Amino acid sequence: MAKIVIISPSIRKGRNSHRIALYFFDLIKEMKLSDVEILDLLQYDFPLFNERLKYQDSPSPETIDFSEKIKSADGVIIISPEYNGGPIASLKNAVDLLTDEWRRKPVAFVTVSDGNFGGTQAIVSLQFSLWKLGALTVPSTMRLPNILSTFDEKGTPHDKQTTDKRGINFIRELLWHIEAKRRMS
Repeated sequence: MAKIVIISPSIRKGRNSHRIALYFFDLIKEMKLSDVEILDLLQYDFPLFNERLKYQDSPSPETIDFSEKIKSADGVIIISPEYNGGPIASLKNAVDLLTDEWRRKPVAFVTVSDGNFGGTQAIVSLQFSLWKLGALTVPSTMRLPNILSTFDEKGTPHDKQTTDKRGINFIRELLWHIEAKRRMS
């Protein structure tokens, strides 16, 4: 069975996008689609980026742990809230920290926002950064607008049937890319 890690990047007080990480974690577990783990950047408390992991003299245990979990994952789901038309700094910081760990790693994006557009602008620069690092970005993106009114704090969607149908299709697309990579390796 494949192993998927979900990056929940928001570290701010009162964050709302974490409920989407909880939703995907629960959906993957419930449907038995993959082994799954949430990498919550709030728990990692990375310092502001000053050097890539491979060039650090004394990397923190958290940095090594994050690196190992990305490296051992078959695929990654990135929950990407949008701040001022771009990805949040904590996420860009975590992406830039690693290099080889992203190479040929299938990565799928879930963009989220409190507004109507679902964070669609956030992934443009993030996708480009991951392409430069050699990640295999999955073309289909799941966009979730208005998350405050459509998901509760525990990640339960108000319209579970419709959301689950979209979510399962999204996860299956990532699993297809994971299998394609596995066959080509």
